[in-house]
Amino acid sequence: MPGRRRGRGNNNVQQQQTQQNQRGAARRALREPAAFAKSTGCDSEIQQEKLTIAQARRGTPAHRPVRVYADGIFDLFHSGHARALMQAKNVFPNTHLIVGVCSDELTHKYKGYTVMTDEERYDALTHCRYVDEVVRDAPWTLTTEFLQKHKIDFVAHDDIPYTSAGSEDVYKHIKEAGMFVATQRTEGISTSDLITRIVRDYDIYVRRNLQRGYTAQDLNVGFINDKKYRLQNHVDKMKETVRTVEEKSKRLVYRVEEKSQDLIHKWEEKSREFISNFLELFGPDGAWHAIQEQSGRMIQALSPYSSPRGSPSSSPTRRRSLSPGSSPSSSSLSPPSLSAPSSPSSRKKGARRSRKAASTYS
Repeated sequence: MPGRRRGRGNNNVQQQQTQQNQRGAARRALREPAAFAKSTGCDSEIQQEKLTIAQARRGTPAHRPVRVYADGIFDLFHSGHARALMQAKNVFPNTHLIVGVCSDELTHKYKGYTVMTDEERYDALTHCRYVDEVVRDAPWTLTTEFLQKHKIDFVAHDDIPYTSAGSEDVYKHIKEAGMFVATQRTEGISTSDLITRIVRDYDIYVRRNLQRGYTAQDLNVGFINDKKYRLQNHVDKMKETVRTVEEKSKRLVYRVEEKSQDLIHKWEEKSREFISNFLELFGPDGAWHAIQEQSGRMIQALSPYSSPRGSPSSSPTRRRSLSPGSSPSSSSLSPPSLSAPSSPSSRKKGARRSRKAASTYS
């Protein structure tokens, strides 16, 4: 019993150490380029037992990852390649993805010329986040010795039969051995599609590179084509200049039109305001007439009273009656006194005096 417990404890410790190593490797894989496989193959001392797809999907074995191999040319590495490798990486819960890249010699022999060299393609794969290990100069057809050398459990590729090197399907024996897992192709993107785009728009890309400083010799362009492309570039520049000037002139006209409309609108508002103010001031019911009426009243109130024309300047006064002892000659001989125009109050006083004199005489 104690021995069994110790054995179980040792197995648990080994599993924990293995999981920690796997986590550390995953963290390094996200921060550093993937490692290149050794020419001697996998040097892991962990026992490599044969697995079935069902066992691998259940996460068995727990003490090591499932080693999945995916190969290809990977010329002009694009999103279609990355998606295929992502599927291969996630086909099992715990996967160590090994990617094999064929050399230029095999690729040019069996498939065709590549845009990138084999060294460039090797380096491009090391910077894919899903790749754990890169095998350089991978074989065109997988052999049993190669699978055992790198301790490969499964091979990942799309399920379409790959005809090459005189074989109807180079993965036929892998499928028969139960070591094949299928991935899905990404439609609309492939290396052949990218090259087709470049060839279809050849003139555009040649002119583009000539504008960026490449020479005709660099682009393998003849003398006549070189002059033709340069003339087309000058014509395009002139068209672009004319288009730019036309756009600027349109913008200027539009701005002037906007400002003129604003000025007209403001002028209309000001003119309406001026007319309304003028009518309020000088209209029949305006403030100007009220001011004139008030000023006329004030002038009339401040001016002295004037008698109407044709009226007598003063009412006729009676001669004073002769008092006893007074000589009639003096009163009769004296000329009548001229009285100045009197005010209403003086006339009242004169009337009172005449009444008093009359009462005295009687």
